Amino acid sequence: MRITNQGLLTGAKTARGLVVIIDVFRAFSTCCYLFAGGAEKVIPVGDVERARGIKESNPDYLLVGERGGRELPGFHYNNSPSEIVDEDLSGETIIFTTSSGTQGLMAAKGAEELITGSLVNLDAVVSYIEEEGPDRVSIVPMGKGAKEPSDEDELCARWIERKLRGEEPADTDSAIEALKEGDGKRFFLEENQAWSPETDFYLCTDINRFDFVVKAYPGGGDSLILRGL
Repeated sequence: MRITNQGLLTGAKTARGLVVIIDVFRAFSTCCYLFAGGAEKVIPVGDVERARGIKESNPDYLLVGERGGRELPGFHYNNSPSEIVDEDLSGETIIFTTSSGTQGLMAAKGAEELITGSLVNLDAVVSYIEEEGPDRVSIVPMGKGAKEPSDEDELCARWIERKLRGEEPADTDSAIEALKEGDGKRFFLEENQAWSPETDFYLCTDINRFDFVVKAYPGGGDSLILRGL
């Protein structure tokens, strides 16, 4: 198994084989909570206006997403696990657009198989890859706005790679704690609590809370549909 770690939007565009698009804070953590809440499927979208267009044609669908971390006008939920964790989403179809994670999914045109990655389903992602046994795995940490690396996505990518190579990550608790002083610091600032609450940090770093993976399937044209497996 050939493993490459190539981040950001450029990495997504050149990724091949089984591709893992990582967004810990918060897209693909939120996505896991959507499926845990009973959502039937999630439609990832790169463009906000396209998301609104899908909603207009499908009034029963729910809009979830953000730009700059903040909820978009008219959307049902922000890209926030705290808003999702206690919701009953049984049978719902979600239209989902974010600044980083969904951008990576839509850019990964060269993927033979496409899944998402986060800390909340870390071992499930590793187990899925091992069971599939692909010749090539591309790990893509999406970072901040898909343009610069972020601590949490780089950490998740390293841990996935290490586990695939048969090495267990060391000092996981210390590494998570260190995020509070790095790119996770925003969750602890008082002025951010309305849109980036402290609880999001803990929900996004609850390692292996879920035992399923989120996989992308063709949705017709250039669209995708995400399902929890």
